[in-house]
Amino acid sequence: MKGEVRRVFFYVQHLLGIGHLARASRIAAAMVEEGMAVTMVTGGAPVKGFPGPGIEHVQLPAILSADGGFSGLVDERGQPVDTAFEAARAKLLLAAFEGVQPDAVIIEAFPFGRRQVRFELLPLLEAIGKAGKRPLLFASIRDILQENRKAGRDRETVDLVQAHFDGVLVHGDPDFIRLEETFPLASEIRDKVLYTGLVTPPPPEASDEHFDFIVSAGGGAVGGRLIAAALEASALLGGDERWCVITGPNLPEAEFQRFQAESQGRVALYRFRPDFPGLLPNAKLSISQAGYNTVCDLLRARCPGLLIPFAAGGETEQTLRAEKLKALGLADVLQEDGLTGEAMALAISRARKLRFPANLSISLDGAATTARLVRGFNTNHPQPTPVTA
Repeated sequence: MKGEVRRVFFYVQHLLGIGHLARASRIAAAMVEEGMAVTMVTGGAPVKGFPGPGIEHVQLPAILSADGGFSGLVDERGQPVDTAFEAARAKLLLAAFEGVQPDAVIIEAFPFGRRQVRFELLPLLEAIGKAGKRPLLFASIRDILQENRKAGRDRETVDLVQAHFDGVLVHGDPDFIRLEETFPLASEIRDKVLYTGLVTPPPPEASDEHFDFIVSAGGGAVGGRLIAAALEASALLGGDERWCVITGPNLPEAEFQRFQAESQGRVALYRFRPDFPGLLPNAKLSISQAGYNTVCDLLRARCPGLLIPFAAGGETEQTLRAEKLKALGLADVLQEDGLTGEAMALAISRARKLRFPANLSISLDGAATTARLVRGFNTNHPQPTPVTA
C-alpha cells in the first residue's frame, strides 16, 4: 500500500469489563492527534465517556458475557443471543465498514480472542479481502494472552493471521514480556508482529486530594470480593491513613448500598473517579486487580501496587502480569482464592514498604507509537517500530 493511512475503522467488542474499550479509545485518540479520521465500532454495553471526543462512533446492538467465565453471550436484557440477532449485527457491521471505506481496519483481540463473535468478524474479513481498494488489516492485542486455550486454537489463529492480516500490534514491551510466552506459535508470525509499548495515559497531574490507600475494582462487575476485603482490612488496620475505595460503575447497586452502610464513613467510597490516575502519585499504595489498564496507570504514576489478579473461569492473564511486576519489585500479589480482609491487611503491611526504582525501562508510549505505525505502514517494510520484535 502506498501513501499514508487517513481513515481507520476500529472494531472493539468488550464483554465484561471496560479494559479493552479503554485501551482502544486511548489508541484511537492518538490516531486522531496524528491527523487520522477514526470510526470506532463497539459491540458491548455503552460506557459513558468512551470512545471519546473526535472519534466517530457506531454502536452495535450490545452483547455481554453471560457470566465471569465467558460461558455464553446475552443481550442487554440478559437474553441469550440467537442466530437472528447475530445475522442482524453482522449486517450492521458490514454496512458500517462499507460506509467508511477505510484505509486501515483494526480489530481488537481477534483472532487471538473474541471467538464468540466470529459470526460477524469472519464476514468482515471476507469483505475486506474483496474490497476494490483493500484496506490494511491489523490485529490489536494486549501483551499477555489468556492461556489454557483449547487444542487447535493457536493453529487456527496463525492461519487467520497469515491469510488476512498485515500486522499484529502487540501493546507491550518485549523486555517486560514477549508474545511467545503466552502464544507458543508466535515464531510463525514473527514478520507480522509489531511491539508498540504499553498503552498508558499521559503522566497524570497529581490531584489536590490526598489518599494513602487507593482501592479500585476496574469496571466493578466482578470486584465485589475485592471491595468487601478492603473494607474489612481498613477496619483491621485502623490508624489515621485515608482510604479511597472506587467500586466501579458496573458494581450492582445493591452491593454498592451494602458497602456504603458497612464503611460507616471510615473510607471515602465512590462508584467512579474520573481523576483516578491523578490520585495515584500521592498514594502510598494502590490495591486493585491486575488488569492491563490499571497496571498501566500504576506504572505511569510510579505508584506501588498490591495486586489481586482476576482468575475466575481459568483466567491466567492477570496472574502472569502481577507476578512479572512482583519480580521487578513494583508490586506484591495476593491471590483471589485467598482473598479475605485479614489476608489483605497483612499484604498491605508488606506492600506499603515497596518503592519504585529511579529508572523504569518499560516502554509506556504505546498509543502514540501505534498511531505512527499504522499511519506510515508500508507493506514492503512491515516493522518500522523502534521497539524491537
